[in-house]
Amino acid sequence: MNLKRLEIFFEFLIFGVIIGIVEDLVAVKLATGEKITLRILGIIILIAIPFAILGEIIVDKIDFVKLFKRLLKK
Repeated sequence: MNLKRLEIFFEFLIFGVIIGIVEDLVAVKLATGEKITLRILGIIILIAIPFAILGEIIVDKIDFVKLFKRLLKK
């Protein structure tokens, strides 16, 4: 993996973690009505990081342009 690709990977990973945390905070607040405490924030961060990593690995491995071209040919 070259340096530029690694940089892009980490940019998307960081963006994915931030979006995941915000998304989970909104979901917890709307679904439960609970106050957001440091404990809840910590749990959300622990959950968001692995999913962001997994999502980034999956997105990095799939060539969506090639996939869409193949689907449009059918």
